[in-house]
Amino acid sequence: MDLFSFNLNRTANASAWRVLPNRWDFVAFPLIICAIAMAAIGFHETMAPISTLQTQAISLDPANLPEYAMRTTLRMLAAMVASLAFTLIYGTLAAKSRRAGQVLVPILDILQSVPVLGYISFTVTFFLALVPSRVLGAELAAIFAIFTSQAWNMTFSFYQSLRTVPRDLDEVSRGFHLTWWQRFWKLEVPFSMPGLVWNMMMSMSGGWFFVVASEAITVGNHTITLPGIGAYLAQAIAEQNLHAIGWVILTMTIVILLYDQLLFRPLVAWADKFRMETTSSGDAPESWLLDLIRRTRLIHRLLVPLGWCFARAARVPMRLSPMGPMRFPSAPSGTSRRISDALWALVVLLVTVYVLYRVVAYVRTGVSLDEIGHVLVMGLITLLRVVVLIAIASVIWVPLGVLIGLRPALAEKIQPLAQFLAAFPANLLFPVFVIGIVRFHLNPDIWLSPLIVLGTQWYILFNVIAGASSYPNDYREAAKNFRIRGWQWWRQAMLPGVFPYYITGAITASGGAWNASIVAEFVQWGHTRLAAHGLGAYIAQNTEAGDYPKIILGIAVMSLFVTLFNRLLWRPLYAYAESRLRLD
Repeated sequence: MDLFSFNLNRTANASAWRVLPNRWDFVAFPLIICAIAMAAIGFHETMAPISTLQTQAISLDPANLPEYAMRTTLRMLAAMVASLAFTLIYGTLAAKSRRAGQVLVPILDILQSVPVLGYISFTVTFFLALVPSRVLGAELAAIFAIFTSQAWNMTFSFYQSLRTVPRDLDEVSRGFHLTWWQRFWKLEVPFSMPGLVWNMMMSMSGGWFFVVASEAITVGNHTITLPGIGAYLAQAIAEQNLHAIGWVILTMTIVILLYDQLLFRPLVAWADKFRMETTSSGDAPESWLLDLIRRTRLIHRLLVPLGWCFARAARVPMRLSPMGPMRFPSAPSGTSRRISDALWALVVLLVTVYVLYRVVAYVRTGVSLDEIGHVLVMGLITLLRVVVLIAIASVIWVPLGVLIGLRPALAEKIQPLAQFLAAFPANLLFPVFVIGIVRFHLNPDIWLSPLIVLGTQWYILFNVIAGASSYPNDYREAAKNFRIRGWQWWRQAMLPGVFPYYITGAITASGGAWNASIVAEFVQWGHTRLAAHGLGAYIAQNTEAGDYPKIILGIAVMSLFVTLFNRLLWRPLYAYAESRLRLD
């Protein structure tokens, strides 16, 4: 055999060896097969006839919990994909177009203040009509309900990131003549990725708070119950079965740990490469699953073409016209700008007045002026609760969030615990609060209040962790070299760096607190009911009574309070963060 033939055979053998699986492939393949099987089983069950839901009652046998957990997890993942698509589109329009932002941002404020039950009551008939004879219609209604609990804080996070992209990076991208498409995928999405990933975690955990409402759908006098952990929990509460509730807590813990390790821990480790810095901190987050995928041979080679396609798609010089990159609609200068702004404001005002007229005309059929005044007072009481609780949560979680975010190793340990606490439904604490308040003759106006912020305070923690974890290591080293310590370090270095992220967390936390007040101000365990004075209790009581004019009045007043609160407090702070606290 000559030298040429020997080299050719050795090259062929090496090429064949590189496509053969290694030991890491044999570890990763079962995980991939399980994911594909779970998706296939879920799809098969969603295409079953809807009559199967009536013949398969929810059983409190713990043996059914693995299947219920799989169904709930698939719904939440589907809602997460829809939320991510909504975030990229809606957040971009709100941030890039000044006029669109004037409408879209207030609408987003209102959307996050509308209770999940309100969405279900108006959309469930539509989704069931789409696929009337299949379980898929009910599944779409449940996924949409979970979507409404996930999308808003992700959109706020992405919007905040787009508004605070460093000017020097934006100028560099324009200097390289990147189109709007290239700039979006090469600069804006990577810059927003650390905060977006942490808000995805919060959204996933926050969705657990509403799975009970999303998996038990009422249409007229009929209730469609979808198999899932939420339906299991609702049945356990209805039967006052504490053993079943214990099994729910155990199952939730296992599921949260699984999707933390298999989904969010790899995303956090992957997103760390998008941090805006020129020096490495030397303490990057790690993921055993990401390391496993990188060590595989066959799976890695199969993923390379997919990554190449995404990279090529991000480099496509997409333009709306041959004249140049996309320009989002913006007002011209001078007199034309003032005229167009006035016309736009007039259109928005007319639409708002028409919607307000329709709401008032409907509400007047069953509500008096005295009732409106009463509801406004109830709104002020709930507003006081929300402000006090958000302030307390901020004092507690901002320092802890900075501490966790600056230490990736600590964040890796805290992350599953924080996700579990954020996902812990307030319904499970009803027995403790009801029994304690009745036993010790406590004031419900005070002792039911913690339930409002129980599930929403984590928005502040997760966003502050995201801000601290993405804080440039260059700035930390500069502060260390200049010996900036103590309160000066907080005031001049860290708080300005995490402030935009904190505002995003505070906005979503306050909006979620208003939403949670409907559950927290009117609680029930067995035949014992407790109600606190507030707008949430007003909506909950009238929802139970089926008084739709009062329900709409309560939701409209809640949306009004949330919008005014955001306009008068959070939006000015947002503007301050954009103009004074950008990491340029």
